[in-house]
Amino acid sequence: MTLAIAAVVAMYAAFLVVGWLASRKVKEGTPADLIVAGRNMPLLVAALTMTATWVDGGYLLGTAEGVYKSSIQLGVQGGLCFGVSLILGGICFAGIMRRFGFTTLIDPFEARFGKTWAAVLFLPALAGEVFWSAELLVAIGSTFGVILGMDLTTAILLSAVVTTAYTMLGGMWSVAWTDIVQLGLVAVGLAAALPFALSGAGGLHASWMHYVSARPDGSNIIPLRQAAGGLWSTPSVVSWWDVSLMLVFGGIPWNCYFQRVLSCQTPRKARGHSILAGVLTMAFIVPPLLMGVAAFGYPWPPDTLARLQRHPAETLPVLFAEAVPPAIGILGLAAIIGAVTSSFSSSILSAGSMLSWNGLKRLVWPSLSVRQMKRVIRSSILLFGAAATVLALKVQSVQALWFFTSDLIFVLLFPQLVFALFDRKVNRIGSIAAFMVSLLLRIGGGEPLLGLPHVIPYPEIFSSVLPGTPADWYDATTGAMLFPFKTLAAGVGFVLLPLVSRVTARWDQPRALRNPAGDEEQEYVVRTA
Repeated sequence: MTLAIAAVVAMYAAFLVVGWLASRKVKEGTPADLIVAGRNMPLLVAALTMTATWVDGGYLLGTAEGVYKSSIQLGVQGGLCFGVSLILGGICFAGIMRRFGFTTLIDPFEARFGKTWAAVLFLPALAGEVFWSAELLVAIGSTFGVILGMDLTTAILLSAVVTTAYTMLGGMWSVAWTDIVQLGLVAVGLAAALPFALSGAGGLHASWMHYVSARPDGSNIIPLRQAAGGLWSTPSVVSWWDVSLMLVFGGIPWNCYFQRVLSCQTPRKARGHSILAGVLTMAFIVPPLLMGVAAFGYPWPPDTLARLQRHPAETLPVLFAEAVPPAIGILGLAAIIGAVTSSFSSSILSAGSMLSWNGLKRLVWPSLSVRQMKRVIRSSILLFGAAATVLALKVQSVQALWFFTSDLIFVLLFPQLVFALFDRKVNRIGSIAAFMVSLLLRIGGGEPLLGLPHVIPYPEIFSSVLPGTPADWYDATTGAMLFPFKTLAAGVGFVLLPLVSRVTARWDQPRALRNPAGDEEQEYVVRTA
């Protein structure tokens, strides 16, 4: 135990050193250096920091958990969809965002719809980053508790303080280089632990055959149809695809994604880094997937087996604690630490950048000097690091809040981003109409994790076109609706935004898409592009 704690302290010290060294690249100390690395980040560095951000603690723990407790389809859903999201983002969105020299995700909204409405669109994006940060801290605190026996508060505070400190030092440069180190820890830790976990379960072939025989319809990559008497029914297959569409398209309008896009040296490299990161993200599915299979066939002692059945989210930490040698377990812990801290730093930097640039510089205090702006950015990072820490320690349903805000980002922001970038005729009235109707449709579907009841009975409304009875479209355990209302809400936004914009063009003239910064900022964008 003493050795493990010493290893953890050494890892966090290394993160601080790497972050400090990387901060020296912020030569001029301009806001763009802190927010988008002076738009000078090489392709490979950008791809690795993007991969490290998406391969977070929830990715690793959730993949192993989903495979162990349910099916391959649920285990790989997040990683597979995130990878596709990055590839799609690279093909369709990265080039145009970098070409216009935007600073954050919110800039094209300001250009098309004005500062005031952009400030409203900024709210779900900001909430998503904050709740994601808090959820990451909860994940690492729980892992420390399983492997080291460390109390939750100490683990959360240690992780938050160190990560916030180096993020404040060098902004995007410090985050990027520590991300690379942390991604290396993920790769090494998983590669070292996987052979021992599989060996303890009888080997790869025996583990896989045991899993397939126990769950014949849960061992494919994606569910395509109902299996009679098996895991998948038609409503659950439809729900899987509804969530998958949310993860793919809802994974694009995140500022932490576009922060890396906008840090790249050219639009071509911005596209390339996103596609490469998507491929790497999907490749990282394999180790936690196989560890979930190994955990399913591992000969656990009765107490441990009962614990995993009660708390399947602990599948990966329990493997590191009990199924591998202690030294390898420390490497496994390092993998989870690396995954969580890389994403946490990215998230608080993203939130701080949006608040300081779009909330203060662009909307409230345009006369901010370069020195004042640097202070505001660092203060914002500190603010969101502290806010995430408080949420992680005090709020019991952080994960539920993060899931809900992720839904809102898909439903509310993805249609807005698509039309802001690619439709010259959209206006603010169309944006407001699409936003409000989509929001009502999403909230109307309820959220059992937050205790929000559904007020729109979608299965009953569409019963004439749905197979089975309306009762089949509700989860018998949680009461969650299996009807694809998230995709429906986003789809309505896609229809309303261009339609209402064209109908109201006489009263609200469309605006050209341009970098919304003033002359001074525009000159800086050109100089650093």
